Amino acid sequence: MEMNALKAITEGLLFASGDEGVTVSQLARILDITNEAVEHVLEELEYDYGNTDRGILLMRSHNGVHLTTKPEYSSYFKKLLETAQSSKMSQAALETLAIIAYQQPITRTEIEEIRGVKSDRPIQTLMNRSLIEEAGRKEGVGRPILFATSKEFLTYFGLTSLDELPPLPEDFSEQEFEREANLFFENFHEPVDE
Repeated sequence: MEMNALKAITEGLLFASGDEGVTVSQLARILDITNEAVEHVLEELEYDYGNTDRGILLMRSHNGVHLTTKPEYSSYFKKLLETAQSSKMSQAALETLAIIAYQQPITRTEIEEIRGVKSDRPIQTLMNRSLIEEAGRKEGVGRPILFATSKEFLTYFGLTSLDELPPLPEDFSEQEFEREANLFFENFHEPVDE
């Protein structure tokens, strides 16, 4: 099969796989080519997305490959998400999201220790909006759920990886951490009370 056909089929498979993405091995099996050939096709697609006026790019994460939107157009995607959501996030949800983004993976109890208040409702809000997800369970008594940000979090805030989050100074106190993280997230939302 010629390269343009392989790229077109791969692009369609990536689109159809949605946020889950597919692995190189799955693509190789479906396309009936080697893993090395799949890598070449993916490199070609990455080049195409990076060197033409396209709104998407290829993202690799957790052994999977999926399509995502380009960060430079995030303000438009944000508008789309805002029109889909009837209400804005509360200050509590923004604080909780900031804590999870910078401290992940983290348990509900650890979040509540930092915030100083119960965080059930903000965590549920963030889960409902697919901005965070369960990231396994912590070893120890009760094996509490660990939370981490999702792919949707990266897309929503126009990031390609968590490395693009603004760095926090090493000598930060918890109060300074919350204040600085909130400044970053407040640029994206005007919080309302829940």
